Amino acid sequence: MEIKAILDADSMIYACASTSDDLEEAKVKLDAKINDSLNNLQDLGYDISSLVVCSGSKGNFRLFIDANYKANRKKVDRPPLLEDLHQYCKEDWQSQFSYGIETDDLVAKIWYNSLKHDENPVIVAIDKDYLQFPAKIYNYNKNTLIEVSKIEALRNFYTQMIVGDSADNISVCNGKGKVYADKLLSDLTTKYQMTRAVYGVYKEHYKSKAREKYIQSYNLLKLRIDV
Repeated sequence: MEIKAILDADSMIYACASTSDDLEEAKVKLDAKINDSLNNLQDLGYDISSLVVCSGSKGNFRLFIDANYKANRKKVDRPPLLEDLHQYCKEDWQSQFSYGIETDDLVAKIWYNSLKHDENPVIVAIDKDYLQFPAKIYNYNKNTLIEVSKIEALRNFYTQMIVGDSADNISVCNGKGKVYADKLLSDLTTKYQMTRAVYGVYKEHYKSKAREKYIQSYNLLKLRIDV
């Protein structure tokens, strides 16, 4: 089966920059990781007709929504080789770079456009945020490919709307975790039903601030396909 592979290389680049003593070593590791991922995907029976690599971004509209977004990630923890390795990826892998949005948003946009043009796109990434889309997703760390259904994608996103995302410093309905979300959403089958149910949780939790908090959480958690 022919596919278009859309690779989110950010995690690969970070891992290679963190575990290398110099840039040349980091470049070799990154090339190996990308090639191994593509070869493993082909071993699963998929012919890669085209490849788009995405890496790096500058500016982030989510910071205008919430100044605390990703505030738990300290810049001092960034590996010294990170920027140079991003530059290498742009030059040697012709990776796409985004401004004002995150790499996740860029991948989501390219996936959506590819889907509309019947290019059979597969997202190659380890980020759980892509599970909010009815997409084929290849996890290169686990060497597994899953196909998320429309109903699964809806439940995944609205679960995030309740649970939040600690990795991005998004706190939502404290005290209500995944077990609660699973129970709330398990029998619901439409976006309308899930929206009503989750908004009801926000009304209970935030009272008069429910609408404001719901809109903020939605815009922080929803990956953009319209940019």
